[in-house]
Amino acid sequence: MVIVSTTGIYAQRMLKGQKGFEATIGLIPNKKSLHDEFYVQAGMTINGKKGSYQLWAVEYSHKKHEFENYVIPVETYSMEGGYSFVLLGDWSKNISLNMGVTAVAAYEVINRGEPLLPNGAVIRNKDSFIYGGGLRLSLETYLGDHLVMLVQGRGKAVWGTSVENFRPSAGVGLRYIF
Repeated sequence: MVIVSTTGIYAQRMLKGQKGFEATIGLIPNKKSLHDEFYVQAGMTINGKKGSYQLWAVEYSHKKHEFENYVIPVETYSMEGGYSFVLLGDWSKNISLNMGVTAVAAYEVINRGEPLLPNGAVIRNKDSFIYGGGLRLSLETYLGDHLVMLVQGRGKAVWGTSVENFRPSAGVGLRYIF
């Protein structure tokens, strides 16, 4: 009893098969402003071997483009699935640097589906299904036995869009491990 009471007991982390819920918010870079360009993501993780995990997520992103004096909103509703690998980490799995690779399928809505601007100009870009892949680099640290904080930078390459094919972003999030 004396030995058990004098040593710290730590929960095992990143056990194979453990599931987690992840919520992330972030900014999408824009040359003119940062305040109206954002994304919100919710996902599920399933731990694999040695700290790697599967990631399945849904995301909403909102970006604005300007044409003359008009602001044209571009909203994207996407689903992502992929795998994240540990690049660097300490032996107790308190902190790790991970790289994730994902596949992306999404629907993009331009100007809320309205093709006309108030001045009579016609937007030639159409709402469309888009697809592609993503790469994310995340720094993850345990705040408690079941709570992980992450800071991430990511980029997506998408096709089928008439807006932009490369979409970088950065964000922060929390993951709760069940």
